Amino acid sequence: QVQLVESGGGLVQPGGSLRLSCAASGSIFSINTMRWYRQAPGKQRELVADITRGGGTNYADSVKGRFTISRDNAKNAVYLQMNSLKPEDTADYYCNADVMQYSKIWRNYWGQGTQVTVSS
Repeated sequence: QVQLVESGGGLVQPGGSLRLSCAASGSIFSINTMRWYRQAPGKQRELVADITRGGGTNYADSVKGRFTISRDNAKNAVYLQMNSLKPEDTADYYCNADVMQYSKIWRNYWGQGTQVTVSS
């Protein structure tokens, strides 16, 4: 089994910064694409950013230029540096990853989420 655990959420003022972390553990042979999603109250979950094992990245238009996704393959970890935060960034943020286990089966896993609140 594989677990994804996020950390780093919290309350921040508009214009501030937060860094989210997600660490994967368990029966992991390899991890391909890692992603950050978010879900605001009353809204659908949306993809914020993703990063391939080789470091290729994609961002939602709403966060381009403000958020940076990165990963450490040796630590099976992914990060989301969030700068110039806005109230509309308030949401629960979820880590997601495509994981190949030692059984050589690919599966998609989710973390439990971390809350980010941007408010003065």
